[in-house]
Order: sequence, then C-alpha cells, then structure tokens
Amino acid sequence: MKAAWYDRQGQAADVLRVGEVPDPSPGPGEVRVRLRYSGVNPGDVKKRQGWLGSPMPFPRVIPHSDGSGVIDAVGSGVERARLGQRVWVYGAQSYRPFGTAAEVTVVPDGLAIDLPASVTDQLGATLGIPGITAHRAVFGDGPVAGRTVLVHGVHGGVGSIAAALAAWGGATVIGTVRGTAELDRIDRNAVRHAVALDQTEPAAQIRAAAPDGVDRIVEVALSANVDLDAQSVRQGTVIAAYSSPDNRPQIPFWPLLFANVTLRLLGSDDFPAEAKQQATRDLSVVAAERRLDFQIAPAYSLDQIAEAHEALESGARGGRVLVALQPLAG
Repeated sequence: MKAAWYDRQGQAADVLRVGEVPDPSPGPGEVRVRLRYSGVNPGDVKKRQGWLGSPMPFPRVIPHSDGSGVIDAVGSGVERARLGQRVWVYGAQSYRPFGTAAEVTVVPDGLAIDLPASVTDQLGATLGIPGITAHRAVFGDGPVAGRTVLVHGVHGGVGSIAAALAAWGGATVIGTVRGTAELDRIDRNAVRHAVALDQTEPAAQIRAAAPDGVDRIVEVALSANVDLDAQSVRQGTVIAAYSSPDNRPQIPFWPLLFANVTLRLLGSDDFPAEAKQQATRDLSVVAAERRLDFQIAPAYSLDQIAEAHEALESGARGGRVLVALQPLAG
C-alpha cells in the first residue's frame, strides 16, 4: 500500500516520506479500513515536530489518528457483517505506530464507527479528535439543557463542534471569535450570541447575554482568555480547557476560587473509554442531523502531505485539512 511516514521528528518537508509499505492485516478484535480521507489535526503536527520535547514513540510513525473509509477485512472475533461498512475512524495513531495517512489502516473494532448514509466521507474524517474533545468539554460535567455555554473560538475544529453539540444538548451558546470580520461566518443555528474579542469590553457583551454568568466555558486559549473567563463565570462554573498558548498559564486565583470554579483539563487520548463511546454515538447523530456547519478545505493528495501539515501550521488552511487516499478528481 502507499503510505506517508516519518522516521525522525522535524519540519514537515524534511521528515515526511511517501512510498510503498506492506499491507497490514487485522489481528483478533481488529478491522482493516481502506481509507478515503485522513484528517490532519494539530496533535498530529505536534507529534511530528517533537513538541515540548516529546520523543519518537516508535521507530517509524504513519501519522494521523482520524479518517474515513470502508472496512475491507476483519480479524477473529469481529462480525463479518462489518465487511463493506462505511466508517469513521478515531485513535488510529493513539499509542499505536501506524495511523490513517495510508491507503489502509488497522484499528480495534471499536474505533471504527458506522458512518451514517447522510454523512460525507470528508465530514466523517473530521469527527475524531476535535469531535470527541468537544463532546468531553461540553458534557464532561453532565447535561447542559437549560444552561449557558461559552465557547471560545467557534470557527475552530473543536469550537465549532462544541457549539453544535451544546445547542443540540439544549444549551444557550455564546460563541467568541478573534476579530469582528469573523462574525458573519458564525453558525447561527448553534450560536445564539456572538462576541468578537477585538471589540470593546467583550466581558460586558458576554454578561449582557448571561447576566448571572455562564455555566460552562469551552476554552481554546486558557492563558490568553482566563481573565475574561473570570469575569464571565457564576458560582460553580466549569472551565474545560483543551489548549493554551502559554504552557504555564497564570490564573486569577481568588476570583476563580470565590466563584468555586472547576478547571477541567482535557487530553483526548486518555479520556475514559465510556466517555469516548458516548461521544462517538452522539457525534454520529449530530452529523446525521446536519448540525455540523463548518468549512472543509480542498483535500491534499498523499504526495502533498507535507503541504497539508504546513497549511495547518501556518493557519492558511481555508477549513478542515484532509488528505485524500484515493485519486482526486481532475
């Protein structure tokens, strides 16, 4: 099969290689997926870079944890009825060496989730890491029906799905974007109130929408937003943070303490198994109901995988970044 890999960490163009490797076979409890698309996430880029000094986990890594395709082989203990099923895949390169940047990948049966007929292969390949992280951020502390959820970065991979999930769960969603020019692109089916962080007094705008404060905050940039968050909380608010520009953020301790705030830090690879399973069920439903409204950039070919990584790193991506594992039209 054709695949991309790296044998050492570094810049995308320096270390990513594309070529032929042996086809894998599924072992007991595993399925093999012939992939159509591979989703590229910030975590994939960070692993390849050796971010924060993280070492090579295996001598050779085929990157990417997310993807979509069709099951074409099953191992012992897996129902043969799964053969031919369209699926979306998550966790393919979580504590495993070979992910979805290949024509074929092998994963445990439970990591290949049936893809509803109404959901495209492209959308399916974007659900894994961002979707499961978003689900945990929204629902990790219980239902949100009747509550107010503040989602920072609603154009982002996690933020857009978090807003849709919170609205689906019955919450009133306040969403933020970095600049005023981005307000026109917000999904108003999910976001009731939109705030641009470059406007005057964004905290006052959040308080105008939630006079008593918000119940949950989905946080993409903890070190940058924590003072704003402290002005937006109520008693018992949960701040669910999955990223931070500063890896040692300072927090306004006493305002958060007096509000009895819970700070939940989210590392998606290590969520409880039952939380991941519930997330996959809910994400499939939300996707099938066409509640996920975000842009997907034109896919890169596997030979262009370094360019795909560079587009994600630079921010000049124009939507979710995918690698196509079958020939691109045209």
